[in-house]
Amino acid sequence: MRREEAMVPEAEFRSYYGQPVIKSPVWHEPHMPAYLYLGGLSGAAAVMGVMAGLSGRDRLALTSRVTAALGATAGAAFLVAELGRPERFLNMLRVFKPTSPMSMGSWILAVHSGLTAVAAAPVLLATRPASRIAASLPATVTASLPATVTASLPAAVTAVLPAAGDAASLASGVTGPLMATYTAVLLADTAVPAWHEAHRELPFLFAGSALAAAGAAGMLATPRAQAGPARAVAVLGAALETAAGAVLESRLGLVGEPYHQGRAGSLLRAARALTAGGGLLAAVAGRGRVLTALSGLALTAGSLVTRFGILEAGRASAADPKYTVVPQRRRLEGEGRAPARAPARMWP
Repeated sequence: MRREEAMVPEAEFRSYYGQPVIKSPVWHEPHMPAYLYLGGLSGAAAVMGVMAGLSGRDRLALTSRVTAALGATAGAAFLVAELGRPERFLNMLRVFKPTSPMSMGSWILAVHSGLTAVAAAPVLLATRPASRIAASLPATVTASLPATVTASLPAAVTAVLPAAGDAASLASGVTGPLMATYTAVLLADTAVPAWHEAHRELPFLFAGSALAAAGAAGMLATPRAQAGPARAVAVLGAALETAAGAVLESRLGLVGEPYHQGRAGSLLRAARALTAGGGLLAAVAGRGRVLTALSGLALTAGSLVTRFGILEAGRASAADPKYTVVPQRRRLEGEGRAPARAPARMWP
């Protein structure tokens, strides 16, 4: 006799009245994408500034220091705007929890911002005479100091600031990679399927995007004769970002659909085109100002649009319950089909 065929079809996934299983990210635009971009820019620029300084490329080092400081400051401002009140960020610093990406990210931002500000201070104050810098101190400070100390302040400022800036720049070379990539860990640590399942590729994608942005800033703000390392960094970053994005979309399968569908897909396709085009132009940008400008602007736009696309993909992934339910059921089915382990041998 033939075995009876199953009369009940296999059940399809469904959620409660089609409602999302998880909450959608509540981050706002342009606050959060701008913070992700500026944080990456600051971190990569800090590293590039250290390498430029150690190799004797002083002009590129100065540009990178200022870029890192401005990126960190502007990024912190966007983060505070996202949080709503400055004290919320300060409250985050009341806890130091190594197992929490949010806690560690807050401390990384605070330390990195302070270091880049100190590193850029000698550059920003170089055009001001030391006497004017000392004179700008509050009267309550100078009045409480002896006359001999007040008279020696200009020389002290001139001697201390460059050394402090160099030390802070070296330290920012340590915090820079953390600053450029911790936001990827922060996203991957959430329950959003498109972010969580991409935990392997997101740090590389963010690192490449940060390098491309920092290289673009160095190209645009440094004379072409001294911007060769910035062009190399831009090419490397564009290649890394493009490769990481391709691996991400191909490996994730169903969960990776939001990265190439809808608004997120349109944004990321535009970002890939801008990044790839900017990277190719960066390889020949030393030949003229127009090529440098086109490459720098394309890489900057590509890096920024990438952040908007990643955020939008996360929202689309959280809004559709299939990206949560289907992978879970597949994992459960796989566990059900797995052969049972042999019981452990009990020795007398």
